[in-house]
Amino acid sequence: MVRARPEISAIVVCFNEEENIRACLESLGWCDEIVVVDSFSTDRTVEICRQYTNRVLQRPWAGYRDQKAFAHSQATKEWVFLVDADERVPAELRGEILSALERFGNRYAAFSVPRLVYYLGRWWWRGGWYPDYDIRIFRRDLATWGGSDPHERILIQGSVRRLRHPLHHFSYRNISDHLRRINHFTTVSSGELRGQRRRWHWMDNLCRPAFRFFRFYLWKRGFLEGFPGFFVAVTAAVYVFLKYAKLRERELRFDGAQSSTEAHSKSRPEFTEGKGQSGGRGG
Repeated sequence: MVRARPEISAIVVCFNEEENIRACLESLGWCDEIVVVDSFSTDRTVEICRQYTNRVLQRPWAGYRDQKAFAHSQATKEWVFLVDADERVPAELRGEILSALERFGNRYAAFSVPRLVYYLGRWWWRGGWYPDYDIRIFRRDLATWGGSDPHERILIQGSVRRLRHPLHHFSYRNISDHLRRINHFTTVSSGELRGQRRRWHWMDNLCRPAFRFFRFYLWKRGFLEGFPGFFVAVTAAVYVFLKYAKLRERELRFDGAQSSTEAHSKSRPEFTEGKGQSGGRGG
């Protein structure tokens, strides 16, 4: 007797993704259920989503981790497949997922997939972004959420198996979009570091960016991509530099506000009963 394939819920979290969402959902048409959680988009995202699924939910943005955890909670099938709006599932990966679930679905709690970025007119097999394995397919009842924004993590109770074919990731529309996202994500990341009581050190801004450039440009052979490889390595280093520079900015702002509060408190006059008050005793 042939074991039936486990059913799959695809979950997608999005906001103002009318340029990407159609191709994403079309690549998920083979799933048994598609759940979209939208953060009240102001473009045609929701209208497009409803052409592909009746499970379109709207919820105010609660952060990357909490929003995806909510989408996970809305899935009803045995397995969950997390896909971002700017990602596509090629036919090779789809076939590998279906085969893996049939062969190994009772032995593993999750599967991780490599991600392949398309940017600046090329696929980035080298240069630091590939393979970037990430858990994306998991048993609904064996997964919880951890990590911190914008680097949430799926925590699995059980074994994880790697798949071979990559998920296609269309990360940035152009250089301007890339820089805008760097600014956004470094702000979020520095806030998380501050929330974790992480303290800034000079070495964070001296050594970490340099190592990131070395990793992308030399170790991961980004130099073989010509100027685009150099550009990606530089922006990767800038990302790290800005994250810690913004952490330092938060520290200075907090320390300055605290000093101002203390100084204001010390400068306030002290009043005692019956002295310097109109209507005091003996008036």
